[in-house]
Amino acid sequence: MAYSLGLTLYNLAHRAEAHATAPRPARPAGRLVWLHAPGPESLPQLTGLARRLEEEHSVSVLLSSPVRPNTTPPGVIWQPAPSDSTAEARAFLDHWKPDLIALAEGELRPALLHEAHTRHIPIALIDARAPTILRGREGWWPGLTRGLLGSVSAVLAVDETAARAFRRSGADVQCVHNTGRLEYPSNVLPCHEAKRAELATLLATRPVWFAASLPESEEAAVIAAQNSTMKLAHRLLLILSPQDPARIPALVARLEKDEGWTVARRDAEEEPDSDVQVYLVDPDADYGLWYRLAPITYIGGGLGEAGIGRDPMEAAALGSAIIHGPRAGPFGMPLGRLAAAQATSLVGKANDLSTSVGELLSPDRAARLAQAAWVVESDGAEATERVVKALCKLLERAA
Repeated sequence: MAYSLGLTLYNLAHRAEAHATAPRPARPAGRLVWLHAPGPESLPQLTGLARRLEEEHSVSVLLSSPVRPNTTPPGVIWQPAPSDSTAEARAFLDHWKPDLIALAEGELRPALLHEAHTRHIPIALIDARAPTILRGREGWWPGLTRGLLGSVSAVLAVDETAARAFRRSGADVQCVHNTGRLEYPSNVLPCHEAKRAELATLLATRPVWFAASLPESEEAAVIAAQNSTMKLAHRLLLILSPQDPARIPALVARLEKDEGWTVARRDAEEEPDSDVQVYLVDPDADYGLWYRLAPITYIGGGLGEAGIGRDPMEAAALGSAIIHGPRAGPFGMPLGRLAAAQATSLVGKANDLSTSVGELLSPDRAARLAQAAWVVESDGAEATERVVKALCKLLERAA
């Protein structure tokens, strides 16, 4: 009774909302799983899961999220999620006819879940952290969360704390499983091996650090850190990749005139010879090469409002110790996982950067940080395998 009242109030509160409907391609033949990522934090993991289901189990996958992923695996269809109203949920399910629905994080979409349950479509909550009503739809809905969880076929929680939260909120104890966090997709960026070997020989035993995706606002902090740290290691080389390639000429002028340094530019086909203190490289080019060459990486942007400008798991996958500011930007989930494992060096303000770089010049310290980050980056493979098996089992039951 409480559930019916809560659902009725929820639907009445949102019945007047109008949303444009995205064009929908034809539904592929055969079994189809709908995976939904409520936000950018879970989108990489669900994209990797979609690839596994499509490639290894010949299942068509519909992937939805508020923002389109940078890359979609071949054979995986991306769509924005429908607005959570009865009419939109019905239209979406009528078109796609999913054999299984899997929602990430624990987000509950009341109109959709009720409609799916009436159609006997299995529902799974995956990478589940806490039961929450759809973002922006929070309110007083009597019995709604408990009733919705009662219609869920499986809750695959990230840890035992999350599993207990779902049980207390009304999920069937037999349906709740602690499967662990989904695997973050591999971020091993490629590089040209011959060029890597050539540069590694050229650099020999020189200490090297990499300033990645550096915004103009943090250029002074990185220059100061290089200046200070060269007093400890006079042969130190800074590889610098600005966020804006138009900044390169101004940086060259500043570094040569104000600092008196020798600068080389990769876009001019110059090399980081033994007398070069700063090597300027194009943004978004050959990051796999620089992470491999530099034992230390400062990911720019974290000292400003926008947050870091690169996925930290890229550096973690290639063994470069990570330094970053306090603001994660769009990479809150991976950076949070790394920070929880004490696998990064956090600088709270610009003046702290030189200290952090200096500390990581110790090979043992940099190696410990890099190893901890690599463990986090490669974690989750077993959890993902458990989730894949659970979803395939639900599909078999629904057949």
